[in-house]
Amino acid sequence: MYFPTSAAIQLSTVPALPNVPPEPVLCISPSPRKSLFCTLTRNGVAIWRVRPSAVLAYLSRTPTSILEHGENESVYWSPDGAQLVVQTTQSFMVFLAVEYRPDEFSYQPPPLPAAQRNFFAGPGEGLPLQSVGLYFEGVSPRKHFLLFSTKNPPALQRIPWPSESRGVEEEQQRLRSYDTWVFNDQEFPWLIDPDVAVDQILYSRTTNVESWITSDGRAYCVRLQETMRMGARPNLDSTDQRRPSLAFDTNSTSSSRSSWQGTCIHDFSIPKWVQKQRQIEPDDISTGESERTLYEEPRRAVTVAINGRFSMIAIGTLGGALEFTSFPSQEGLVPAPQNIQIPNSCGRKTGQVCAMEWSSDGYVLAVGWRHGWGVFSIGGRCLALGFGVEDPIDEEKFQDAFMYGVRNLFWAPGNFELFVLAQSTPNRTDGQLFVIPFAKSATTGQHSPDNTRYAFLQMDDRALVYRGADQPDMSVINPESDVWQHIKIPQNYLATNWPIRYSSISSDGRLVAIAGRRGLVHYSSTSGRWKLFVDEAQEQAFSVRGGLLWFHHVLIAAVEISKTYQVRLYSRDLELTSQNILHREVISSPVIILSLVDNSLLVYTADNTLYHYLIVPTTETIKLHLCGSITFEGIIAIPNAVRLLSWMIPSAQKQLGDPADDLAVATVLMVVGGQLILLRPRKSGTQEVKYDMQIFADRIEFCWTHLRGIGALENSLWGYDGQGIRVWLNALAIESSQSGESDLPDYVKESVNIPLDFYPLSVLMDKGIIIGAEHEVAARTNLPFVMFRHTTSSHLFLHHLLRFHLGNRLVKDAVVFASHYKDLIYFAHALEILLHTVVESEATLEQDHDSNEAESSPDAVLPVVVEFLDHFDACLDVVVGCARKTEPTRWRRLFNIVGNPKTLFEMCLASRRLKTAGSYLLVLHNLEQLDENNADAVRLLQNAIEGQDWQLCRELLRFLHSTDDTGAALRNAVAKTNLANSFEVLNTH
Repeated sequence: MYFPTSAAIQLSTVPALPNVPPEPVLCISPSPRKSLFCTLTRNGVAIWRVRPSAVLAYLSRTPTSILEHGENESVYWSPDGAQLVVQTTQSFMVFLAVEYRPDEFSYQPPPLPAAQRNFFAGPGEGLPLQSVGLYFEGVSPRKHFLLFSTKNPPALQRIPWPSESRGVEEEQQRLRSYDTWVFNDQEFPWLIDPDVAVDQILYSRTTNVESWITSDGRAYCVRLQETMRMGARPNLDSTDQRRPSLAFDTNSTSSSRSSWQGTCIHDFSIPKWVQKQRQIEPDDISTGESERTLYEEPRRAVTVAINGRFSMIAIGTLGGALEFTSFPSQEGLVPAPQNIQIPNSCGRKTGQVCAMEWSSDGYVLAVGWRHGWGVFSIGGRCLALGFGVEDPIDEEKFQDAFMYGVRNLFWAPGNFELFVLAQSTPNRTDGQLFVIPFAKSATTGQHSPDNTRYAFLQMDDRALVYRGADQPDMSVINPESDVWQHIKIPQNYLATNWPIRYSSISSDGRLVAIAGRRGLVHYSSTSGRWKLFVDEAQEQAFSVRGGLLWFHHVLIAAVEISKTYQVRLYSRDLELTSQNILHREVISSPVIILSLVDNSLLVYTADNTLYHYLIVPTTETIKLHLCGSITFEGIIAIPNAVRLLSWMIPSAQKQLGDPADDLAVATVLMVVGGQLILLRPRKSGTQEVKYDMQIFADRIEFCWTHLRGIGALENSLWGYDGQGIRVWLNALAIESSQSGESDLPDYVKESVNIPLDFYPLSVLMDKGIIIGAEHEVAARTNLPFVMFRHTTSSHLFLHHLLRFHLGNRLVKDAVVFASHYKDLIYFAHALEILLHTVVESEATLEQDHDSNEAESSPDAVLPVVVEFLDHFDACLDVVVGCARKTEPTRWRRLFNIVGNPKTLFEMCLASRRLKTAGSYLLVLHNLEQLDENNADAVRLLQNAIEGQDWQLCRELLRFLHSTDDTGAALRNAVAKTNLANSFEVLNTH
């Protein structure tokens, strides 16, 4: 999904100013829109631009200010990006104003002759570097207040920004008032231990979720409940109604003022001796804190990260562990947390978690430890990890300090780069700030069926398409066949429209469309050319919002233009201009996602409505015909959480029905906040269509569908949950469970679970293979940095599905399914894997029972597998291939079911499968079923001579020599087959 690539870029943090000594950077903090970020040193603050990475402003505090108020410790941006708040070591807050000067430029190009001005702007570098001013602030009216915590006394305080306005309403005046909440049993009854202070506060504006870490190491999900006076009307944001509804413990006795409500999401048991030490008299607090023994609880929460896209919270602990937990449900239930496995085969020291941040799309979490860094998916799959460097390096010249520990980090816009601040070293004052480039799956921006059909990656300046599926069969499963096509995006488009937001590939893989900040471009692999807008003003007039899709040579784009929303159709064959738009369809609400199923276009909008269009070609153009729409009010709570949209049509409707009526009978497939759900239609007495929701699984990162083609896989769902692919065969026929005994959702058990040791990117249904990638890190002694790359991996899924059918005694279905793949060159290999897996899994049956009972056991699948193999010509090769890769102790049960290997040897001789017969000869030798004269070996040698298979002859002679050190068996075979005369005859010809 996300893979580090190339090499990290190192940024210099030493200010290029006179009389300013270099200082180590303490932390970095991105602005709310992440176009800027600031670096904080002991006595200064610098404002940077993300792309291009350059310092725009620097402010240094005076020595007097440092002495009176303390050194800088941490920095925070205001929600509007116009202020910075610096926290000092002496618990002071320093307010800094950020002034944007769009008419001034921080950097001016040098006066060069016209012949030397051939500099091309890189991605995102086409816009001028506008100036930014940074200065200390006096009075600055703002609408938001500042919330902070104190340790002595343990309390929360709210300070409003100073305002000179008069005549405000009573409710607004109350919100601007100073508030203090002291931690005690009355104010905070939901705290497990009220004798605490708040160490960290994290607020997510997109979800209205706030999280605390208290001084005892617990984490809480909290919310401030504003108490409204009679007659006052709350001033709620219009987006609040679309935010997730959280359940909190509302058992609070304070009703005359605003109160905090919360639920503990990370708890652990504290040893009793620690609890006794904490019982100290108030007058002895300072003495007690200095004298008592410091207890380092490894399960203490030290940092949290909120994922509003998937309704999750990540928790990092003092011991370096990671936990993922979901938001508390409306019923007040806190789901069990998921402990994330951190691969550390070398047992390197990780240290505590220092920083965490989710990508803006919510798919991955970047983690910085005291001694390393890593990236994890929402399902817990490790995508990148580094605790030092395993390869030998020159430590004196090595510069990538982030490999040994990260202090702070954040994702750049578009999530193509990760900014990391390495742990400071005593000998270096520079070399802490790095930018790690990433390649990510295009489905993170748009999860459409065509984007999942190919392994399709995005980088900062190019698209990567895996072309191995177009190669011969053996090239697909060959790990060295790494065939990626690099499609470079036009530089003049990226210079002003970076970052890339949407990427789309056509069903045949030949057409690619890209959309950045404004406009769009598209590419054809046949001609190798891009098409851009002829008029740049037309390109800058709209932005793609909702996605891109290809319908043959027609590009479908959901766009926003002048606060209106349209679905546009462009032709690949025509120039990109507004005059060449084939069709415009005006939509009343922003488009969340587009999906294409055959010639049906599905459009899901922010007002929770699904529109169904038919794509109708005419003699002159192509149009969209609206067939109907339906609302999901009361079904989908948060429209913006929908990540995937598709549907399944019953077979009768496909064959006999009118496509315009598909909406009334279609089962809608969605991925909502990580949950894979099916909405099954039913008609009420008034013929109104209503939907029953069926939840298949949670924490689904990607989903593939197979709607038609291979009969056994028709209407199947393939979902990846971070550990493996879960397959639901014929999802339309799966009945919904109606237990109703638990408040937890009833998930549908998958038909097949395919564990993977890499990250899947695509399922090649016609080849029976799952294609994926995994990251690699390489270092050399002659290079001062590490190099990142991703390697392609593959996995056969045929044997997993065949075992499911055979485990259910569906031999006929298994044969029909396998018949689709029998012409593949590796089909016999897949059958061999199937047989080997079953033999190994049932090895305990023979140990627990005698042979006859094992064969007749109702759980035994091996007899059914053998019956299935008899339908294919490769059966004899599969059996002997499996036997030679299996321990001889397993052979007894295998050949009791398959048959006597001597009989199988004779069958191979009769059918002239001489090489297969040679393999059976080795089995007979190990089973001691060969006679003293090696008659079977001599017969096989005679057949090999007649067939002039001299390679087999040489192997048989070597075999006979190994069985008899005296050489008698070898001389006997040569004499009986008259091998010497055969060579003389061959030489004469």
